[in-house]
Amino acid sequence: MRNTLVIGASENPERYSYLAVNRLLKFNHEVKAIGLKSGVISGVNIDTGMPTYEGIDTITLYINPQRQPAYYDYILSLHPKRVIFNPGTENPELEALLRKENIEAVEACTLVLLSTGQY
Repeated sequence: MRNTLVIGASENPERYSYLAVNRLLKFNHEVKAIGLKSGVISGVNIDTGMPTYEGIDTITLYINPQRQPAYYDYILSLHPKRVIFNPGTENPELEALLRKENIEAVEACTLVLLSTGQY
């Protein structure tokens, strides 16, 4: 199972990031979450800031491209194998930075990838 970091996590059950955390847990993935506000989703703490995590395989983004530059160095420092750009988060600049570091950049929906067995 992939150790996944959700950036842009929210306790609001109507947000896709909330649904993604729950769906990742349902598929037995280890989940870390970062959001603007601390909280908890199904036992997963939502951290704030840019905490140090080890062994992150996948980062799935739920923040808009205008907010992403503040996370560029942080994302690269975690050395993920891939970053998923969910609808509305697509960012050619960050995608190019990731590819330079041999990190896979995927424009897709995490929820769809999970439901179709492609995650």
